Parts: sequence; C-alpha cells; structure tokens
Amino acid sequence: MEDKREVALQAWCEAQTGVPQPTLEVVSGDASFRRYFRATNGKNSLIAVDCPPEKEPMKPFLAVADAYADAEVIVPEVIAADLEQGFMLQSDFGQILLLSKLHPRNVRQYYQQALTALPNIMSVRRTEQGELPAFDKALLERELSLFKDWLLQTHLALDWNDEDERIWEKFSQQLINNALEQPQVGVHRDFHSRNLMLLDDDRIGVIDFQDAVLGPVTYDAVSLLRDCYIEWPDDLVNELSQGLRQQLIESDQLAAQIEPQQWQHWFDWMGLQRHTKAAGIFARLAHRDHKPGYLQDVPRTLGYLQRVSANYPQLADYNQWLEQRVVPAWKETL
Repeated sequence: MEDKREVALQAWCEAQTGVPQPTLEVVSGDASFRRYFRATNGKNSLIAVDCPPEKEPMKPFLAVADAYADAEVIVPEVIAADLEQGFMLQSDFGQILLLSKLHPRNVRQYYQQALTALPNIMSVRRTEQGELPAFDKALLERELSLFKDWLLQTHLALDWNDEDERIWEKFSQQLINNALEQPQVGVHRDFHSRNLMLLDDDRIGVIDFQDAVLGPVTYDAVSLLRDCYIEWPDDLVNELSQGLRQQLIESDQLAAQIEPQQWQHWFDWMGLQRHTKAAGIFARLAHRDHKPGYLQDVPRTLGYLQRVSANYPQLADYNQWLEQRVVPAWKETL
C-alpha cells in the first residue's frame, strides 16, 4: 500500500533541495510517531523527518534546537521545516549510535564526554516559546502511572488490591518529593546512548530533545548512567555521577553544600522514577503500539528497581512488594 506521507515528504524534499529524490531510505522509527529517512541534496546526506502534526508538533523541537545550539550543545542543524505538513530536513549526524560503540574499555571516556554536555543543557531554561514546561507533580504522577496502568494492570493483569494501592501511593509520593526537592534545571529528558550520536570527528551529538523541561538536576545524568538499554557496574556509575556533582559545583550550577550522600540519594531515587516510567512505556509500546520488542528491556528496568530500592530502608515495603508481587508475575509471562 502506498504511504501517502512518505510520497509527500519525498516531493517536499525535491522542492527543498532541487534534486530529484530516489526512494527515501528509512533510518528509523522511534518510540514515538516520528519517522526518519536519509535523503541527499546532491552533495551531502541529509535527514528527512516526518512528524505528523496532529501527533508530533514540530515547534517544540525547533525551539529547543535553536536554544541548544545557542548554548553550544551539539545538535543537528535544521535546514528546512514545514510546520503545516510536519516535514523537516536537518543535517545528518551519521549512523553511529553511542550505544553501538560502548565497551568496558571505553565507557568511562565516552560517558565523561557525554556528561560534559549536561551543564550546557542545564543552562537552557527558556526557548523562543518561553520558559520550558515544568517537570511538575502532575507530570511526575502521569509518568509513574504508566507503570501501574500498562505494565502491572495491562501486561501482567495483576489483581490490584488495597495493599497494592497503599504501597504504590506511598512509593510514588516518595519519588515525587525527591524530584521536586532537587534544584530545577534544563533537562533533555531522554539523554541516553540511543539519543547520542558519535560523529565523524569523535564528538558526541545530541538528538531527540523536543520534550525538554525544567526538572531535577540528576535526571539526565541517571538517564545516561543507568541506561535502560545497557548496564554498567555501580562503582563506575557512582564515580561518574559524583564527578558530575563536582563539575556542577565548580561551575556554580550546584550549591557547594550538596554533599555526596545527598546527591547519591537524589540520583538513586530519580533513577527509580525513570525506570518505573520506562518499564511502563515499554509495556505501552508493546500493547498499544504493537511494538513487542520493547518488552525485552523490561527486565533491566525491574533489576534496577530491585537493586536500588534494596539500599534504602525507607523503601523496604516497596522492595518487598516488588520481590513478592511484581517480579514473580513478570516471570510467569515468560
């Protein structure tokens, strides 16, 4: 069946570049409704983006792209955009995801390099559209509810009872409090090894930033270091995380009185929030969007939730509930 949007995108690319366009080469679809294709202007490779306007408005992407570029974050250059049709042409960062190059021998070097982008990202609090949206209580609740709605109730069909609700509500409130008590900075919100590209000159480029918000200072760091798609030893993760804390103190982006223990607590509990959300999204992608491959990433997120919550007595009820209710139910689906 002919893909009308792809045909229209191809015609639009021809008009923008003046080059008769062969069939667009699919680069990827991601976990949203956006699609990416490789095109050419006759000299250079470009990326053509299909953003259905009713589902993926482009204005936030364009506004954040400008603000990030002004802050010296390495992002693709937008060459042309049509807001009405939902089409965009941007520079091509190539095909090498950071994820594909990570190895125990180079992970410290690459992650340290990626972390150097965060102070610049944190400095972006506004775009031409105004202040970034707040990562507020309502948004945190919506993200956490994905776990309950899609993983526990839809995928696992857990027979939800009053005790489940009590533990869940207490845990959710603990994570919300942790997020809101942190310094609020510019947050990419999906800063991980599948959204970082290794460029020809070995610099790291940043993509997929349209959901940027004002949020907790540890959010992007834990997204990267406790990545949903690849796992590293806690010693390395904590060393790199504490290195960022020191870097932020030295650049006056974090108060000097924030001790390592406070930062670690913020970082660990922020990771619990993110992995709770991610596990829910993976289940939603499987059930609502018919992308079952994402379920293979659920065990890693559940593993993080088990290990990290076990370190905090305040989360003992939750940890026991996870071990006795959620993990066995997950194993029964395998």
